[in-house]
Amino acid sequence: MNNDPFKEYIKESEPMKRDKGYAWHTAIGLQAVDGLKTSEYLTQTAIRNIEGEISFEEADALLQTYYKENPIRDAGDRTEEADKVSARIAAILSERAFSFTPNEYLSIHRKLFTGIYSHAGRIRDYNITKKEWVLNGATVLYGSATELRATLEYDFSEEKKFSYRNLSMDEIIRHLAMFISRLWQIHVFGEGNTRTTAVFFIKYLRTLGFEAANDIFAENAWYFRNALVRANYNDLKNGIHETTEYLEIFLRNLLLNENHPLHNRTLHISGIFKEAEKPDIEAAEPDIDVIKPYIEKNFRPKTAGNIIKLFETFRYQEIFGRSDIMEVLDIKSSRASEMLKEMAGCGVIEAVSGYGKGKYRFRRR
Repeated sequence: MNNDPFKEYIKESEPMKRDKGYAWHTAIGLQAVDGLKTSEYLTQTAIRNIEGEISFEEADALLQTYYKENPIRDAGDRTEEADKVSARIAAILSERAFSFTPNEYLSIHRKLFTGIYSHAGRIRDYNITKKEWVLNGATVLYGSATELRATLEYDFSEEKKFSYRNLSMDEIIRHLAMFISRLWQIHVFGEGNTRTTAVFFIKYLRTLGFEAANDIFAENAWYFRNALVRANYNDLKNGIHETTEYLEIFLRNLLLNENHPLHNRTLHISGIFKEAEKPDIEAAEPDIDVIKPYIEKNFRPKTAGNIIKLFETFRYQEIFGRSDIMEVLDIKSSRASEMLKEMAGCGVIEAVSGYGKGKYRFRRR
C-alpha cells in the first residue's frame, strides 16, 4: 500500500487518531483477501473520520448515499462492496466491546455484509469448494454444511477450556495458529469468511493482551489467507502436509514485531520458491513456468495460451486494460472483457483502477 495516507496518522498522531488510522489501514488492507480495491472516495471519507469531522455512522451513511447517487453499472465491479465493508471493519475494530462466542462471530459477518450478501450473518446450507492458486488449483476441504453449527460450537468450547498459563510465546503462537486455522477451515459462510475471521481474531487477540496494532494485517492480508489455506491442505501422496508454519511466521511479526519475510510465492505447494528468501533471488521476478501450470489447469487451452501470451507481454510491472488485450490478442472488446473477468476471478490479475473497463496487472505471488 504505497503512499498510504493512514501511515502518517499511525506514526505521528495523537492516540485517538492513531487508533483510527490503524483501524482504517487494516480494514482497507483486508479487502485484498478477495482481490478487492477501495475507492478514492472511501479514502477521503476515512480521513474525515480520523480527523473527527464525522462519526463511523456518518461515514457509513455517506457511502450509502454516494452509491445511490453513483450506482456501479458493471456487475463485476466490487468497489462498492470493498468501500462499505472497509468502513464497517474500521468501526468494529474501533469498538472495545467483544464476547468470545459463536454468536459474536456470526454477528460480525452480519454487520460487515448486510445489504451486500443476502446470507449476511447466516450459516451456509450448501457445500463449497474454491480453487486456490497456492494449491495449484486444488481446494481446501471445508466444513460439511450439515455439521457447521456443531463444529463451530465445538471449536469455541475447546478454546474456552484451553489455558495459556505457563506457556512459552512459541507455544502460545503455535496454539493461536491452530485455533484460527481450524475456525477458518469451517468456512461457516458462503462468502466473506476470511475478512470475518480476521476481524474476529484481531478482537480476540486484544482480550489476550495483544494490541495487534501494526501494518501486518493491512499489508499482508493475502499472505494471511494463503497461510490459512496451507494450514488446512494435505496431499500425502505428493508429500504435502497441512502446516501452521506460515501462520506462525505471520503471527510472530504481528504479535512480537519480528520481521520475517512474508512472500506469497514461498507458500506455493510446488516448493519452487523455497530458496526465494535470499535477497538476490527475491529481487527477481518469478518465471512464467511458475504460474503456467495453474493457468493451464484452470482455463481452456486456447484461453490459457492467450493468458500466457499476455503475461509474456506485460509481466508484473506493466498495467494494461481491455484495449491492450484487444491489440495483443487481436480479439473483440466483448471477448477481452470476458478474459479480464475470468483472470480476475481466478486471481491471476488484480485491479489497479476500476473494474471491467479499468486497468489491471498480473498479481505477484
